[in-house]
Amino acid sequence: MQVQDAQVPQIGTPSPVSSQTATSTDAAQISVQPLHDATIDPALGADAEISRWSAASLEELVDLVPVPATVSPEINCLAGAIYFEAKSESLAGQLAVGRVIVARTTSGRFPSSYCGVVFQHSQFSFIHGGAMPSIDRSSATWHQVIKIALIADRGAWKSPAEGALFFHAARVGPVAGKTRVARIDNHVFYR
Repeated sequence: MQVQDAQVPQIGTPSPVSSQTATSTDAAQISVQPLHDATIDPALGADAEISRWSAASLEELVDLVPVPATVSPEINCLAGAIYFEAKSESLAGQLAVGRVIVARTTSGRFPSSYCGVVFQHSQFSFIHGGAMPSIDRSSATWHQVIKIALIADRGAWKSPAEGALFFHAARVGPVAGKTRVARIDNHVFYR
């Protein structure tokens, strides 16, 4: 994993994401609230409820998140954007892309839904003719991206580029008038 110009969090943060510095007691047990869009896998039992997750790293948190049997259309849009923009990036890079989309929905400057942000005209190059390309939804990559989308949606882990509203490939020149937040893998993030 290559992360430049950013501090990678070593511990999770409770939802919603806080800008406060973590204390030493945070490292012992980090609680993350259940994901509201996740549907519990029937194999866990009809009455099963995931009430808390604790993780010492993003990798551990991703391992703990179950792949739900179904997800909402909004989570599918968020996951699709992460998939096409960052599927080959580190988990931190995937999360950063997801958190940009989440941040846009609450900024007042972009549509207020994930699908609205993803399908907004001229925002994402993978959108062609108002449609997202097909995805192999049985692949391990897609399952990982769904987990990252759920984590990003809930704010269950602080991104090294938290607060960014824009990103581009690192091969593209800097953006004038924007504050650079971080470079993670092959993307540069701005607010």
